[in-house]
Amino acid sequence: MKQILFSGMIGLVLTLLGTPALIKVLARHGYGQYIRDDGPKAHHSKKGTPTMGGIAFILATLIAYFATKAITGEMPTASGLLVLFLTAGLGLVGFLDDYIKVVKRRSLGLRAKAKLLGQSFVALAFAILAMQFSDSRGLTPASDRLSFVQDFKWAIGPVLFVIWAYFMIAAMSNGVNLTDGLDGLATGASVMVFGAYTFIGLWEHGQNCAYAIKATASCYEVRDPLDLAVVASALMGSCFGFLWWNTSPAKIFMGDTGSLALGGALAGLAIVSRTELLLAVLGGLFVIITLSVIIQVGSFRMTGKRVFKMAPLQHHFELKGWSEVLIVVRFWIIQGLCVAVGLGLFYAGWVTK
Repeated sequence: MKQILFSGMIGLVLTLLGTPALIKVLARHGYGQYIRDDGPKAHHSKKGTPTMGGIAFILATLIAYFATKAITGEMPTASGLLVLFLTAGLGLVGFLDDYIKVVKRRSLGLRAKAKLLGQSFVALAFAILAMQFSDSRGLTPASDRLSFVQDFKWAIGPVLFVIWAYFMIAAMSNGVNLTDGLDGLATGASVMVFGAYTFIGLWEHGQNCAYAIKATASCYEVRDPLDLAVVASALMGSCFGFLWWNTSPAKIFMGDTGSLALGGALAGLAIVSRTELLLAVLGGLFVIITLSVIIQVGSFRMTGKRVFKMAPLQHHFELKGWSEVLIVVRFWIIQGLCVAVGLGLFYAGWVTK
């Protein structure tokens, strides 16, 4: 429990106090947000706001995790390190994308193929490595079985698992990226999901089969659940501190550096905690916003008509006249309900067993 408190507080303090320094550095070098002409007109006032703010909470999370280990004398685990690898790796891909946008003045950033290649390398490396590093009970960080609140009984095999993990990581990282269109929206929503995974990791640790006198259907076969709670807490605290500066009117944007990293972290936590399909509920806002883009593109290609005034969904409501703060708060409420339902399903899965 101390590890969870330490990691969360260290992450919070680091981003709360460190983000202003990053803002000054980015502003001094002119690394400001590029606003596309085809976006909502109200966004043009945000032009020049420092971006690549994801650097702040990625570094804060890494420092918080390893500082916690140093303070408590505990060793890092394979599961925790893999989630951090996925987070930092996708953050690096996002950083290169942002850097090209703001320094090279190319509005679309990395070429599509280069960005896909970078994301694929990190995601596939994570998926392959997650099937290694078995502990004394033979448990690896990830399983080749699909999961909801626990693993299902049937396995899909290592090859299909790698494909499935890649799909999850790509979908979630792009989902957070699409959600990051209004001040604080993606950051606040991510805080809620990381909070849920802090609870899930702690609960799985308390009900872990490794500590049960006799393994039962209700215990959790998860490797390193406590360390996953430590990682989730570090991410939650770091994002919460960043939100102070990212909320409207934003002093800094997370950029692709942050959005790809957060999406990867969420997918990684879901995979190693054996709650893969549950992530679609816990991260319901990201799913809804991603679906709005799919519906918009699909409708236009098939019928030539648009369902929404603009996609992603938050921009539709902007064009309907809703204020930015109103949209963000209402979407946060939706995300809070998704987390509540997801945790309810997680608990119900344990009770019914």
